[in-house]
Amino acid sequence: MPTSLIPPPADDETECGNCGSYIYHGLLKCPNCGVYLDEPNETEDKSPKFRPKSKFSLAVESVLRKIRGEPDYAEELFTGALREKALFDDLLRKVGGDRSVVERLIEHERKQRPNATRLTCLQNAISRWENENR
Repeated sequence: MPTSLIPPPADDETECGNCGSYIYHGLLKCPNCGVYLDEPNETEDKSPKFRPKSKFSLAVESVLRKIRGEPDYAEELFTGALREKALFDDLLRKVGGDRSVVERLIEHERKQRPNATRLTCLQNAISRWENENR
């Protein structure tokens, strides 16, 4: 009777010494934990390493962006998601807090326009709700 639920490695597999996952013999790096199975090549050590910016340089960059009137990086990345959340919350308020109704309204709009984004579907669902519930 086996003592372990995990099967032993196949003939073309070996066990990673760092994380214990089974990996193929030909790999240089473990796909699970990223540890090199052999010593890395000399050429890889010569590549420049990423250095994060200091807190001071980030603060200066933030002040310069504000002076120029440019949005913050987070605003650029998450503006669409924040707008989508605001519209979802608005529609949720309109339907009395029932999330399943909101999702059905969004799905109805998606069936009307299959290539539309979720943001567009939310906008259309709100417009349709307002027109039908005057």
